[in-house]
Parts: sequence; structure tokens; C-alpha cells
Amino acid sequence: MGILGRDRAQGGRGGIPPRTPASAGGILRAVAFDLDGTLYPNYRLYFRLIPGILAHPRFLGAFAAVRRRFHSLALDPVPGAVSFYEEQAALMGEILGEPGGRILKKTERLIYRGWEGCFSRIRLFPGVRETLRAFRGAGLKLALLSDFPPWNKIALLGLEGFFDVLLASEKTGRLKPSPLPFNALASSLALNPQEILYVGNSPRYDAAGSLAAGMRAALIRRSPLSTGCSQGTGGAELIFRDYRQLQEYVLG
Repeated sequence: MGILGRDRAQGGRGGIPPRTPASAGGILRAVAFDLDGTLYPNYRLYFRLIPGILAHPRFLGAFAAVRRRFHSLALDPVPGAVSFYEEQAALMGEILGEPGGRILKKTERLIYRGWEGCFSRIRLFPGVRETLRAFRGAGLKLALLSDFPPWNKIALLGLEGFFDVLLASEKTGRLKPSPLPFNALASSLALNPQEILYVGNSPRYDAAGSLAAGMRAALIRRSPLSTGCSQGTGGAELIFRDYRQLQEYVLG
């Protein structure tokens, strides 16, 4: 019997009983997902990005370095920056020795708009659509929280209409595992954090981040080579390889 079924057997509706010391248990009302590496294999995107990486190695290296700083939770605000994107561009400009305004435009062209076109040719993990339909049919709210803007990607992946809420961590000013994106997710769903199961692929960013915000956590791990395996489980209560396992765990 799944966690939703167990709660119904106890007289509740859609609940997750406490399973780990880090979670508060209570009623399960929503399942939220990471996007990259969670709904599709990361390697399918990385393969398509190789030409751009080879063409702009220094620029993309600076981008990666700044993102790591945002992920570290130890980044002080950049004076004068009024948005995440300006802050990111200013930090990249320090590395590259270029004005932040120029970096801002180049990042939009090469990364935010440049990468999205790849998604029309990326296949989802088997069972993703079926699992989303099953969760919606069971009355659960569905949400997606990604560090990158997800709106166009979701359309290109053929997942429009499945999610009640779509959010980008960047819009909160910080990236996962900061609590800010997860708090914004709970607020957008109008739910308490403990009523949300967050599904991701990173022990550190997805599992530990969502648990620290009071949510439940599950991790997809397709193989021993999956990203983040060396980081353990991050406290996730479920590690699954196949979306049918996630569906059974939640619904029974």
C-alpha cells in the first residue's frame, strides 16, 4: 500500500505518515518536481550542448563558477544589483573582465534562449506522463520548481497542462538548496511545506534543500553513475529508478 493509500486507510485523505526524523508528516496534498535530470536524463541535454561548450568555453566556465557560488548559500548580495540576473552577470563580469550589461545580454542569448531549443528533441524518462496523470487523477496538486526558467521547456517537452504551479528558483533571487525557492513553492501552492513531496535527482540541492524547508523528499536514481550518488541520499525517504515505483509509493 502506498503512502496515500495508508493515510486513506487511517481515515485521512491523501496523507504521508511520518517516515523520517526530518519530516513532520501530515496530509499529502501535492507532489512537486525538479526538471533537469528528474523528468529526463541529463545526458540527453549535455550531448546537444557540446557544440556551444566548445565554442564558448571561458564564458560557460564563468557561468558555472558563479552558479556554484549561488548554490553554496554563502553568497553576499552584489551592491547595485536589482535582480538575480544582474547579480549573476556582475559576478561573471568580475571573472571575465567584461561589463555586466554585456554579460547579461550574452547569457540570455547563449544560455537562456540558446539552450531551450534543445528540448524539443529530448525524451522524458519512461512513465513520467502516466505518473503525472495518475497523481492528478488522485486529486493531488502538481508543481515544478527548477533553478532555470521552466515555462518554455515544459511546452517543448509536451508537458503543458499537467502542473498547477511552475516556478524558477532564479525568480526568488537564490538557487536550491536555499530555502527561498522551496518557501515560494509552498506559498504558490497555498500549502504547508509538510503537505508537499518534492521529487528531484540531487541529494544536496533537491532532497536536503526541500527537507530543510519542511517538505518530504524523493530522489530518482537511474544508475550508479547518476549525478550526486557520491553525496548519499540527502535524507530522501524514497530512492527510485522507475516512475512506476514512485507512483506505487504514493498511491499504492
